[in-house]
Amino acid sequence: MKQKVLFIGTNNAARTQMAEGYLRARYGDRYEACSAGIAPTALDPLAVEVMDEIGIDISKQQAKDLTLFDGKEVDYVIALCAGGVCPMFPWTKETIHVDFPDPGRATGTPDKVMAAYRRSRDAITAWIDGREGREP
Repeated sequence: MKQKVLFIGTNNAARTQMAEGYLRARYGDRYEACSAGIAPTALDPLAVEVMDEIGIDISKQQAKDLTLFDGKEVDYVIALCAGGVCPMFPWTKETIHVDFPDPGRATGTPDKVMAAYRRSRDAITAWIDGREGREP
């Protein structure tokens, strides 16, 4: 039986979406991945673009409100702490707090902004791959 992993962030726009898509694409045989936000907005098109660069299509994913998961048990919550705010979810067996770089705060030229999204993507994928063989 697959273990359920819920990535929680603020807007469920970029980092949580990248993490959900990567876990599903790479380790979907072992994990059921989903994501949500405490103040969801919309899927960030730059997150879609940088994931596409590594062959993962997240374009069909949607930002979801965390309340959609109220009362639903999950094995792991990965709480992406943004600016010191770490969302809580009481229906999990274990919460892991991680603070990946937030590409949505990047400024500068389009190249610099895309570089920020790539750094965030690479940090997320390296973290997920580094936990391979252990639980998320």
